[in-house]
Amino acid sequence: MKIVVIGGTGLIGSKTVPILRQAGHEVVAASPRSGVNSITGEGLKEAMGGAQVVIDLANSPSFEDKAVLEFFETSGRNLHAAEASAGVQHHVALSIVGIDRTPDNGYFRAKVAQEKLIETSGIPYTIIRSTQFMEFLGGIADSSADGNIVRLSPGLFQPIAADDVAAIVADVALAAPLNGIVEIAGPERAPFNEIVARYLKAVGDPREVVRDPEARYFGGRVEEHSLVPLGEARLGRIGLDEWLRLSQAAP
Repeated sequence: MKIVVIGGTGLIGSKTVPILRQAGHEVVAASPRSGVNSITGEGLKEAMGGAQVVIDLANSPSFEDKAVLEFFETSGRNLHAAEASAGVQHHVALSIVGIDRTPDNGYFRAKVAQEKLIETSGIPYTIIRSTQFMEFLGGIADSSADGNIVRLSPGLFQPIAADDVAAIVADVALAAPLNGIVEIAGPERAPFNEIVARYLKAVGDPREVVRDPEARYFGGRVEEHSLVPLGEARLGRIGLDEWLRLSQAAP
């Protein structure tokens, strides 16, 4: 089976592509660097030729509200047009848990717009909504820092390792389209501030994490269940402590 992975060289794409290739599939790791650009449309027709499945892992280079909305809407329209012409049978997209519950987060609003385009495209689809990746914990701490103080909400948090995300993305891509949403999360749920504090301590970062119910996450207020699945979810197998050991052992 031919599978096109848009964003195939990014964090999740670079882990998903080898899983699918090892399973015997023809996989195109598409990115602007390889001449496939979902914003300009360059190379899309050629990449999609003969493809049965497209996995959309593309991400906006800018997190500014207007820019990120334009990115996902433009990319989505170009992808769906190319997929329709090529007869693609399954569109898989990676999204985020809770995007429809935090309307004051501009990035989340853009992901909602992306999902709506997918749902109305006429192409069979599966949307995978994931919790935040463990690989982003350092960046989250930086974005919430004021000097040596990191202010974070005590709302629940359930981060997932990128290796687990990639394994589930590959699994979903090889299954029949759900024409719906599957949610995925890490195996461990705890207050946001506590998980980031554990991460900082483990990596030797001296900054202090302060529990602040008013702290915003990329502009959005975090309620108790804003960032975690409300119902059934597929759970990754790598917990935070194991991920920390693996990431610190990596070269």
